[in-house]
Order: sequence, then structure tokens, then C-alpha cells
Amino acid sequence: MKYDFDEIIERRGTGSVKWDESPSSDVIPMWVADMDFKAAPAILEAIRKRAEHGVFGYALVEDDYYDAIIFWFQRRHQWTIRREEILYTTGVIPAMSCAIKALTMPGEKVLILSPDYNCFFSSIHNNGCEVLESVLRFSRNIPNRFEVDWEDFEHQCADEKTTAFLLCNPHNPTGRVWTREELQQMADICHRHQVHIISDEIHCELIMPDHQFCPMATVDDEAIILNSPTKSFNIAGLQVANIICRNAEWRRRINRAININEVCDLNPFGPVALKAAYNESEAWIDELNQYLWDNYQALSDFVAQNIPQWKVMPLEGTYLVWVDVSLCCDNVTAYTDKLMQEAKVWLNPGTMYGAESGKGYVRINIACPRSRMMEALQRISTVV
Repeated sequence: MKYDFDEIIERRGTGSVKWDESPSSDVIPMWVADMDFKAAPAILEAIRKRAEHGVFGYALVEDDYYDAIIFWFQRRHQWTIRREEILYTTGVIPAMSCAIKALTMPGEKVLILSPDYNCFFSSIHNNGCEVLESVLRFSRNIPNRFEVDWEDFEHQCADEKTTAFLLCNPHNPTGRVWTREELQQMADICHRHQVHIISDEIHCELIMPDHQFCPMATVDDEAIILNSPTKSFNIAGLQVANIICRNAEWRRRINRAININEVCDLNPFGPVALKAAYNESEAWIDELNQYLWDNYQALSDFVAQNIPQWKVMPLEGTYLVWVDVSLCCDNVTAYTDKLMQEAKVWLNPGTMYGAESGKGYVRINIACPRSRMMEALQRISTVV
């Protein structure tokens, strides 16, 4: 491989949320969703060049920023985006809050597929809306694969107070990459009941072999898309994201919400990193995905041989592995606390992603050098 994803990089002492919030220096953190890999060389070079200029005033977002987005999604995902459809902001979570603020009224309901990314819950609540959960079920045809309960999904959309559906595509934490057919069925049901679709697609480049990401906007051109290179290219701290909205009136309302929430300016490094990611780093992301897939296979093999009480869910996208640990515990929060204290490994309890739907699960971030991941698994196996 051209890029060295096996390199161990010391992140303690750098103000890292993932590492410097650890309760002790011997904990291996496999919780929050950032990676322990250096960013792509083109991004590092672009940031270095910009830093050498030495002046960091207010940043102007220029035409080549929009061109990078448009060309990337056309080339990689066959999705045609128009320049005027793009609104930039500081992150996908602020983008989510702005979209909810623009398209709902306080007291209305926003539907999610549960278990779901924990910030979905807080963003909905912070806008005065009610979280409505449609709980995913296991597939009847593919072992351990989650799918939508279509009868329940339509029932929830039919609620007269449900005005928006917040989708995670690919899905965090279950690792599903929704198929075009599934997305079409979601869109059909939402249209039938006049429910807005807001799709968080920040993980869209983290796709495992034999799976293909489908932008919701290629199925439903009225869907509002939240996207960013930050998760895929490990540049979350640079604070840059985009909202793509074709409907001019909705876009005007979202833009107003961006300004009300005061998340309308980017720092000088965000646009520089985005352009380097989309224009020069495609080979890097392809190698990264292969490395993540090899990590997932190594984890699955180790668990099968050494922690048979665990059941690893299939990983189609993201670098977040969803694991059923219900045979080991009744209280998953107490279980992850035990692993922190005794194994010195930090995992997320599944209940972060749904009080009921996440029971009995943990989420494991495998975006780290394989040697570090295997050390963490070895520690866990001695405790389990």
C-alpha cells in the first residue's frame, strides 16, 4: 500500500478529545468517531502552505471550493449538484440543527431510525421538537443485518405531527449502507405523508467492499443533504460542512437559520482542506477503506476465536462496528465501565444511540493502526 496506516501516532497531549479525555494514560480509546491516522498527504501539504502565509483573517469561500464539491460528487457518485444549491457551514451537526429549525415548528415530531447517532436526539430536542423512533429490525434474509420496519416507518410518518425524517446514510451505529431500493421506499413513504427528508451523509466515502453508497438526492431531488469531507478524511477539527438543497424556498429558510445560529463563517483552513481532499486525495480514501475492511475482518476473526459471547454485526460502511454483547451483561453502561476500568479500553455503550434499541450493544471505532486494535481486543478478551 502507498500510505502507512500502521504508523502509531502519539495523540496524547495534543488537546485530543478522543485521547486527552481518557481517565488514565494507559486507556485505549475506541469510542468517539475520529481516526488515529494522519490526513492525506495532499491535505497536509495544502494546510502547511496556507499556514506558512502567516495571516489568518476572515476566510472567503471562492468558486474553486464549490467546483471541488461538484466535480467530486459527479465523478464518484454520479450526483449532479448545482452551484446555487450549496450552503456552507461549520459542521454537519450545526447544519442539521439549521435544517430542523428551518423546516419544523417547535412541538412537531422528527422521525429517526433507531438506534441512531446520539447527536440526532440532542439536535431535535434543542429545536423544541419531539424525537420519534422507528426501531430497526433484523433482516429475514441476511443474518444480523438491520433493515427498516416498513409498516412501522409508514405508521410514524402518517402521524400528523411528523414533519421531518432525519436519515443517517450510511447508518451510524449499525454500519448499514442503504440500497437505492431502500432509499426509494423511504422517499415514497415520506412524500405520501408530506414529510421532509434531511439526510446526514458525512460517512458517505467510508464504504466497504461490495457495497455502494447512493446519495439520497439521486433518489429524491427534494431531499436536503448534509455532507462534509471531515469524517472520511479525518479533518473534523477544521470545521467545514455543506448543506445541499435544491428547493429554493427551503434553501432560503435554511440559510436564514444558518445566520440566526451564527454558524455562517468558515476558518481559513476548512476550504483549503476540502479542496485538497476532493481534488487530490481519492487514492488515499480508497486505500483507507481497504485498510478499515481488513481491520474489520481481523476483529471479526479474533472475536469468533476468543470472545464467542460477542456477536459482531456486518459492516457495510463507516468505521464503527456494532457488537451484540447481551450474553455478557444486563446493563451495557456498567459493562463498558468495567471494560474501561479493568481492560483499559474505552467503548461506547449502545444505549447512547437509543435507550431501548441500543440495549445489549457496544460501538467500537476501528479506525486505528491494526496493532493498537488487536492490543485492545486482547485486553478485552482477558476481562470477558
